[in-house]
Amino acid sequence: MTACEGTAARVEAARRGAGVAVLVPCYNEAVTIGKVVDDFRRVMPEAAVYVYDNNSTDGTARIAREHGAIVRTESRQGKGNVVRSMFREVEADFYVMVDGDDTYPAESAPDLVAPLAAGEADMTVGDRLSNGSYGEENDRAFHGFGNDLVRWLIKLIYGFAFEDVMTGYRAFTRPFVKTMPVMSSGFQIETEISIHAVDKRWRVVDVPIDYRDRPEGSESKLSTFTDGAKVLAAIASLFKDCRPMAFFGWLALLLVLLGLAAGVPVVAEFWATGLVERLPTAVLAVAFVLCGALSFTAGLILDTVAKNSRKQWELEVYRVYRR
Repeated sequence: MTACEGTAARVEAARRGAGVAVLVPCYNEAVTIGKVVDDFRRVMPEAAVYVYDNNSTDGTARIAREHGAIVRTESRQGKGNVVRSMFREVEADFYVMVDGDDTYPAESAPDLVAPLAAGEADMTVGDRLSNGSYGEENDRAFHGFGNDLVRWLIKLIYGFAFEDVMTGYRAFTRPFVKTMPVMSSGFQIETEISIHAVDKRWRVVDVPIDYRDRPEGSESKLSTFTDGAKVLAAIASLFKDCRPMAFFGWLALLLVLLGLAAGVPVVAEFWATGLVERLPTAVLAVAFVLCGALSFTAGLILDTVAKNSRKQWELEVYRVYRR
């Protein structure tokens, strides 16, 4: 068998679900979870479907088990906590992560897995926006704006343009999953995964999918403003951790500019009169400049720490590949 034939066979096997784990984080999805499990078992008959129940009170776990899913429980509330447990516990060659609300078509899962099996990507992203299906189906105010804002911030900071950064439909290789340090506890997890992929230079492929809104009786757990604020805070925190020189460098520049704005009139007055009549302003200007210098120094130190951490992470990726 040639290399091309071997790759084609591997892709075809993955499309059937061989070596694939379908990960479904769930909280009170009794209305939809049975159909979600049935659809993925039909589309990828060789895949293992894992439903992680997050303290549901409506029988979600029981329904998922009756439909043939492997059901596990995560007692710590929040999607990020569920994803952390899934990534730690489930062993597979490829992973498909999908919400349990029946908004993402199982028929797209083989297309998400195929680039991974072909060695063309480390993460694939189910893109709801390119074909307009999300805008047509989702009528919740500000969701589209929030997605666009997060996409713009990631492009501004990291230079990578996601088509859809907040989608809950993704697929990953084993090395990606087993070296992904999940820090989020809630709905910031999609943003964290996206930034991790870009910062660590994983190969990312967008796969257009058809989005459909939740069926009647199914309710979203996402709070537009509360969770949106948490996502923005997560972006700022990850920017600080992943690129400290840029974060503290821009902060240092801002502080120095504020110091100059406050101090230049005081210096001009001193040259003209020989007196410093606005002493509080002079002290404030010096404080701003000193804080700017401290911020720049902190950026230099933390940049060295971040680079060493990245080196250790790269070595861990090599070990995962060898295993």
